[in-house]
Amino acid sequence: MKCLLCKADDMQPSTNTYFTQMKNCYVIIENVPCFKCSQCNEVIYSASVLERIDEILENIEKIASKIFIMDYSRAS
Repeated sequence: MKCLLCKADDMQPSTNTYFTQMKNCYVIIENVPCFKCSQCNEVIYSASVLERIDEILENIEKIASKIFIMDYSRAS
């Protein structure tokens, strides 16, 4: 897989911390599977991972107050 940022051909399977701000809270999801460029550290998530993140965020929005931190593998 080629990096979208630096065009290097060295994307490696890895994990990353996903952070987003929602209207009523901040969400941090740790250990999210991704591909990471070994040259510039650009992160790319697969479509299935992004779908799961969307599902997680929909559920969190209903229960979270200010800051919500969870592990991706425990939500899968």
